[in-house]
Amino acid sequence: MNKPEAAKIDTQAAQPGSADGDMQSSDTSPDRQAAATPAASTPDAPATPGDTPRSDAEHDNDQKANQGAVTPAPQAQAAKAAPKSETPKEPKVMVAPMAQPARIKPRHRAVMASFFVVVLLPLLFAAWYLYARALDQYVSYVAFTVRSEDVSSASDLLGGLSAFGSGGSEDTDILYEFIQSRELVSIIDDEIDLRSIYAASYETDPYFSFDPEGTIEDLAEYWSRVVKIFYDSGTGLIEVRVHAFHPQTAKDIAERIFDRSSAMINDLSADARADATRYASEELDFAVERLKEARQAITEFRSRNQIVDPAAEIGGQTGLMSALQTKLSDALITFDLLRESAGANDPRMAQAELRIQVIRERIEEERLKYGADSSDERNFSTLVGEYERLAVEREFAEQTYLAALAALDSAKIEAQRQSRYLAAYIKPTLAERAEYPQKALMLGVLGAFLLFTWAIGVMIFYAIKDRR
Repeated sequence: MNKPEAAKIDTQAAQPGSADGDMQSSDTSPDRQAAATPAASTPDAPATPGDTPRSDAEHDNDQKANQGAVTPAPQAQAAKAAPKSETPKEPKVMVAPMAQPARIKPRHRAVMASFFVVVLLPLLFAAWYLYARALDQYVSYVAFTVRSEDVSSASDLLGGLSAFGSGGSEDTDILYEFIQSRELVSIIDDEIDLRSIYAASYETDPYFSFDPEGTIEDLAEYWSRVVKIFYDSGTGLIEVRVHAFHPQTAKDIAERIFDRSSAMINDLSADARADATRYASEELDFAVERLKEARQAITEFRSRNQIVDPAAEIGGQTGLMSALQTKLSDALITFDLLRESAGANDPRMAQAELRIQVIRERIEEERLKYGADSSDERNFSTLVGEYERLAVEREFAEQTYLAALAALDSAKIEAQRQSRYLAAYIKPTLAERAEYPQKALMLGVLGAFLLFTWAIGVMIFYAIKDRR
């Protein structure tokens, strides 16, 4: 009995309602299954030495027949499910079909073309320009800082306080902006003709050269490309790098930058000194004028009253009054003595009385000079009051003048202590070899940028394509 007929008999035996089905099911023993299993599961057994070799077509037909024989019907599978616990069935391995070789599609060709256009072609052009057209550039270095020399005063020297070399950060910020300004570019252009220097090689190297037809704004923009400024705000140090197509030209431009910067700092220092002393000078001028007016008033007072010093006049007048009082006392004593020793008709009595009367009248007249009711223009009370007022004004004017003079001297000393200057710690250098353009670095940066741009574009293209 062949294998398809055996599968058919098993299927009929497994059908419900068949009388022989139960008997055949019960007769399905492990020995019988073990005997049927090798025949059904070894279609590709190796041939014995006596067997004749078969062709590939015959081998394929045998495999198909075996597959058809092994595959049971649903009823047969249900019948064989009972003894599954006794004889486990080997798992069936599903083998996926082999992938076909990849083929280049139009989108792949488009990606390769875009890589050539976006990355390789610009990179090759840049390499050709840098190595065939770009001119060598020489660099001159100059570095400086703004310093402030604090000159100590006499009191500071006595106290042991002295400070030298402090910096001015505000002036350094101003200098940093001045070096980049259009004013400095215009000044140096008038001196050495920057346009002709940087435009001489425009036909050979148009990218790194200046356009001869450019304006002052274009020249100022080109100035920022050839003059590099490095400023450390913490230390106040400034380093300037000047690029040029000849080493001596770069050094000349660097020297002129330093000279103009130094002149600008000196002007700022002079303006600061003038501002610091301007107020003190104005106060001193006002004090001088006030002192002149006070002294002129005293001079006019002396000329009008013919008194050099009213205090001396008062002293003399006081001495005269004292002498008159003494003489009056002597006359009264003499009169008392004569009245005791001589008679009433003694002529000496009349003379003594007359002397006393004259002295008293003189004293009265002298006293009237101190009062306000005196008809004499030389009223000492008025003169002394006016003179004292003038003297006070003159004294106040003198004190104001001395204070203003001291303030001016102090302002000058303070301004001198804060005087600023430009100190170069690297003088303009003369280059011996060209440092720029850095061709390998520029090509590397350009290549990385182009590759990154191309990769981003390709990813965007495939992302859009996958969403469709």
